[in-house]
Amino acid sequence: MSKILLVEDDMEISTMLKNFLTTEKFEVITAYDGKSALDRFFSDSFSLVLLDLMIPQISGIEVMEKIRENSTVPIIIISAKDTDSDKTLGLGLGADDYITKPFSVTEVLARIKANIRRTTQYAASATEQQPILQTGNLVMNLNEYSVTKNGCKIELTSKEFEILKLLLQNPKKVYTKEQIYSLVWNDTYYGDENAVNVHISRLRNKIEDNPREPQYVITVWGIGYKLGE
Repeated sequence: MSKILLVEDDMEISTMLKNFLTTEKFEVITAYDGKSALDRFFSDSFSLVLLDLMIPQISGIEVMEKIRENSTVPIIIISAKDTDSDKTLGLGLGADDYITKPFSVTEVLARIKANIRRTTQYAASATEQQPILQTGNLVMNLNEYSVTKNGCKIELTSKEFEILKLLLQNPKKVYTKEQIYSLVWNDTYYGDENAVNVHISRLRNKIEDNPREPQYVITVWGIGYKLGE
């Protein structure tokens, strides 16, 4: 049974989501503020975090930053903030998905299953794949789900890891943003480039010596991205 941490200060929404997800065979642990959310997260093991941004004591953004310092668990933001800048900020700080209020519980369920499925499918297939992928001083270990550069570990979110893995496994191929989104997010692409752009930018900031002159994740103008040679 997958365990979900639900962080939502609106009791009505929290109860509705918990009851619905419980009927779908998920174990749901609730928190109503940022402090209790972090306490629960670091005292247990979760398959996914559903996180509202507007919560008391410690903000949702701060909660996400603390989680990302230690874990790549999938995080789905649920928020009434629906502007592109809000979504870009959330995705840029490490969220894997963003759902705006009001939402349907069936949409939330579909997003949860998609994110957990990607994580479990990766874990199941990692041992069947070439365990080490490398370009230059950048090394990815699929068995350990780790990336190092010059021997130093680089912390990547699950989406950043999957984008880099996609490029490392297909070093000669140029991927469009639509292809990257479809393969990494496992969802239909509707022309919103924010998710891909933000994750590419974050990935470059972590692995490139100079993100403005990338050597690993190269832009092919008018087409998409490829691995640097």
